Amino acid sequence: MQYELIPDSTLVTNYIQGEEYALEILITRHKQKIYSFIYSKVYDRDITEDIFQDTFIKVIRTLKRGAYNEEGKFLPWVMRISHNLVIDHFRKSSRMPKFDNSGEFSIFSVLSDNTLNAEKRIIKDQVENDVRRLVEELPEDQKEVLLMRIYEDLSFKEISDKTGVSINTALGRMRYALINLRKIIEKHNIVLTN
Repeated sequence: MQYELIPDSTLVTNYIQGEEYALEILITRHKQKIYSFIYSKVYDRDITEDIFQDTFIKVIRTLKRGAYNEEGKFLPWVMRISHNLVIDHFRKSSRMPKFDNSGEFSIFSVLSDNTLNAEKRIIKDQVENDVRRLVEELPEDQKEVLLMRIYEDLSFKEISDKTGVSINTALGRMRYALINLRKIIEKHNIVLTN
């Protein structure tokens, strides 16, 4: 039997139907690519091995639960799982200090660092996504001011002109937006890294 000719999707179906060998073929087929990807992020063989194993534990659990539905996209799906586990590793790792959320715009300081290596770029992207999701939870008027100030780099005078409110109101909305962001972060026990 020539394993190379069996598509990933067929192997996934066979595994779900109880043919254990099908997963072995999938792991053998994609091990080098996934392992190399993880190693390129963590630069440590032991950690790479752990994350690789955790990736396939997650794959097996998802397949056994019948929760897999990425028809024909097995490798990208597994790569996403390993990518998320790499991020989790860095978040838990003592190499990535907890984000000190005390200064006025400190939550956003991590977004402006342009000299990032691959490891930090993954984390920056994740933090950026996390912050964007948190911002979405803000009341509309606060979110509007915060987005203009942080992402569009507008002055409070420009924000005042654009929104038709006084500068003091714009400042107040920004202040409340930051206070509310801190509350959301604490409520969800979110760890932002820098």
